Amino acid sequence: MDRLKQIESFVLVATKGSLTAAAQAEGVAPAVMGRRLDALEARLGVKLLLRTTRKLTLTHEGSAFLEDCQRLLVEFASAEASVSAGGIQASGHLRITAPAGFGRRHVAPLVPDFLATHPEVSVSLNLSDRVVDIVNEGFDCAVRVGDLSDSSLISSRLADNRRLCVAAPSYLKRAGTPRHPSELMRHECLTLSSDASQTRGWAFRVDGQVQHLRPSGRLDCSDGQVLHDWCRQGLGLAWRSTWEVAAAIAKGELVSVLDDFAAPPNGIFAMLPQRKHLPLRVRLWIDFLKQHYGSADYWARASTWETS
Repeated sequence: MDRLKQIESFVLVATKGSLTAAAQAEGVAPAVMGRRLDALEARLGVKLLLRTTRKLTLTHEGSAFLEDCQRLLVEFASAEASVSAGGIQASGHLRITAPAGFGRRHVAPLVPDFLATHPEVSVSLNLSDRVVDIVNEGFDCAVRVGDLSDSSLISSRLADNRRLCVAAPSYLKRAGTPRHPSELMRHECLTLSSDASQTRGWAFRVDGQVQHLRPSGRLDCSDGQVLHDWCRQGLGLAWRSTWEVAAAIAKGELVSVLDDFAAPPNGIFAMLPQRKHLPLRVRLWIDFLKQHYGSADYWARASTWETS
């Protein structure tokens, strides 16, 4: 049995939530999808899905495998497109969404170059800190930063995203420098509002294990840029991504603390609807982002943009 077909079937069943829905989407009998899953699990020697008469549930191994499979299918489609497209020129309208802060700094500045390379493509860019429903709202691609929670979408990792605990020198002089994550509870911490936060908390590695803390303070906000500005003003500690604070750290406006407890990076992802045939403009856009975000030179240049 075709290994690629097994993987495609697994992704389809996992995202559709049932054998019947996946079979209907592909136009085959549910038993066919079941045999493909059985063969895949037998070949791998692990259980990927727990199946009952009512629902399907991904195992821990299945969840990890799903993300890898989704990324591989996107990359496989991109590889085919780069060969089969030949002289075909990308065209049409591309609808993109991204978080407001990251989008202003690292998506919007790249759009003009992409359009210059592909003159038959037009772009609409939506910047929002809410989790946009790209399927129902008609977006072709979402750029997302941080932990992923929606397995119904295809994800393609673009780059690592490192996060730091930072504060202004004036705050540290006044309140002291925390030496352990547990000390954050006695500090003023600037946090995202609960209705805006997409994270499980501030992540640190303590005694070899990643711990998620939810510190608090007198100030919270739904806008990350406001938190950044408050932090620079010395109003408290903040947990921000490197791309947000690198320039301020370079200028001495912010200081990174608790570096010995830094958690492993999460990611910057391109999220796509569940589609078999992505338009060429979407594949090229993802490749374009990977080319830039995958370059250390890009992030080195980006960290100097605010300092120049």
